[in-house]
Amino acid sequence: MKTIAHIYTDFPTKFGIPRQSGIIASLQGKIVFEPEYRIPEAVRGLEDFSHIWLLWEFSEAVRDTWSPTVRPPRLGGNVRKGVFATRSPFRPNPIGLSSVRLEHIEIQPNLGPVLYVSGADLMDGTPIYDIKPYIGYTDSHPDAVSGFASTPAEFLLEVNISHDLLQKVSPSKREGLKDVLAHDPRPQYQNDPNRIYGFVFDNLEVNFQVHEGQLEVVNITAI
Repeated sequence: MKTIAHIYTDFPTKFGIPRQSGIIASLQGKIVFEPEYRIPEAVRGLEDFSHIWLLWEFSEAVRDTWSPTVRPPRLGGNVRKGVFATRSPFRPNPIGLSSVRLEHIEIQPNLGPVLYVSGADLMDGTPIYDIKPYIGYTDSHPDAVSGFASTPAEFLLEVNISHDLLQKVSPSKREGLKDVLAHDPRPQYQNDPNRIYGFVFDNLEVNFQVHEGQLEVVNITAI
């Protein structure tokens, strides 16, 4: 398996990354090919598709051993399910699959074709193994049964962020940050109203608390 590209997003760590692709459409990312694959002809025709599949590596979850069962956060981290019945990153082969919107393709003199995407659930710098077009009439199954993940886990929090703190965020990134916070970036089994949580987004450390469905941003600092 060869790494053909890397994706660049606003998440240098795993905390805060959406739990599935497509949940937060306002998040932007770009895919830059490795030098060997910076050939415009390799993406000819891809601009005709609205969405693409990304096959990628859970680069922060590579390990020598694996377990046949895992504890999905969706179930509170207390129930074990078979690894192949989950999307856990801890797998025999640390391979992820995401469907993202292809916003546009830009041919750059030094980088070749760069793909700009939205709705990605990948960490900054994640290696990409392959890119395929999403085909609606075969890839979409409206009547699919989704087991214990059959309904969305998230309910939107009300996000409170002061004007002064919001000014620290780049205007083009504000909607994405607020959407990430509204979808509750905490692990699903943590619910301590007195705890201050934090994660890094677009070179900013964002600290917040959650109480009774209200998320209060307490600080944003540049790093």
